[in-house]
Amino acid sequence: IANKAIATSGTYRKYRVENGRRFSHTIDPQTGFPVNHSLLSVSVVANDGITADAYATAFMVMGAEKTWRFIRDNKDLGLEAYFILDDNKSNFRIIQTPGFVDMLSKTQEK
Repeated sequence: IANKAIATSGTYRKYRVENGRRFSHTIDPQTGFPVNHSLLSVSVVANDGITADAYATAFMVMGAEKTWRFIRDNKDLGLEAYFILDDNKSNFRIIQTPGFVDMLSKTQEK
């Protein structure tokens, strides 16, 4: 990814398990509680590392659906993302923004 930066945030490494429930280290500032949704990880491509890291953390709080709409509605920010979601069946689901798919295909062509 030339002249861009990528950062990843996720709930798959830092968490606590209590009474069989998994609690993320990422706190939703609106509720004061750990995030609780299917998004396990999001990688964000932006023009610089600070921006990529900030959005990756924010997107972990927002969840996949809100993040997808945010990126779609704010194309001028130039953000792309790669999501890993838990489908609650011991499988993972991958979602990528169109621009992220384009970046990967250009990398594979080389």
